Order: sequence, then C-alpha cells, then structure tokens
Amino acid sequence: MATFSRYRTAPGAGTLAAFLLVLIFGSPAYVRWVQSNTDEGSAGGWFMRLLAWPAWRFDAQDSVQSLIADDIKAILVVLLTWGFMVLLPGSQLARARGGGSQFLAGWAAYIFAGAFAALLAAFVQTNPTVLGAFNAAGSGAIYGFFVGWIVGAAALGGYRGTSS
Repeated sequence: MATFSRYRTAPGAGTLAAFLLVLIFGSPAYVRWVQSNTDEGSAGGWFMRLLAWPAWRFDAQDSVQSLIADDIKAILVVLLTWGFMVLLPGSQLARARGGGSQFLAGWAAYIFAGAFAALLAAFVQTNPTVLGAFNAAGSGAIYGFFVGWIVGAAALGGYRGTSS
C-alpha cells in the first residue's frame, strides 16, 4: 500500500503547474477567446496570446498531421517539464533550503521543455524541415522563458527528499 507524504515535491508541483497552464491556456475555448479579444500589438495581448502557445485541439481545418503535432507538443511540454525538473540538480540535490535553486530549476525546466517539445513535434508536421524545427524550438524557448517563472514559483518550497 502506498503511503502519501504531506510534503509536495518540487518536480511534482512544477509538473502540476505546467499541466494546468497547458490545460487551461491551451484549451480551444481560451485560444478562440484570446484570438478574438486581444490586440497582438500590445504587451498584454502578446502575453495572453503567448500563454496559448501549446494549444491542443480535437478538430481542425488543418491536416491530421498538424493536429497530432499540436497535441503531441502540448503533451510533451508537460512530460518534459517533469523530466527536466527531475534531472536538474537544483530542485533535488541542493543542500541549502533556499528556494532560489528550485525557482530557477523550475523556470529552466519549462524553457527546455518548451523548446524540446516544439522541436520534436515539428518533425510530425506536414513537410517538416530542419529550419522549421529550429524556428519552432525558438518559439518554445520564448514561451518557456516568459511563462516558466510560473512553474518556477510553483516549485518553490517543494520537498527535495533524502537519499536514506
């Protein structure tokens, strides 16, 4: 029988934040709303549209490959966030109880997750190119840089665990 700890882990909290970001802001309803109600020429509108970057959808006018690529990108952002948060030593192995390493590890994990998810999903698109994959990775890194602080903040104070 599994026992549940009263402590949350930094990778778990960061992954939950990433999941909620993708679930809420990548939803078709939010994407439609932000495209029709924001001005991409303003800073607020740009950020609101950026939040919708890992959009997932069920139906589309695009090809099936584009639909699958978008859904894979959204799923990979969440999975890779967890993977990078586990791999980054700041959230797990830091001896100091300070939260700076957890914050930066969560933020960096989201930047890496966005870039790698976009890079991998770009090769599923119709007529993929290496240049298109590099451009997509850049877009993912921009998304992770401007939104990843939310994941970093969620990872603050998470339990790092011990080796015993």
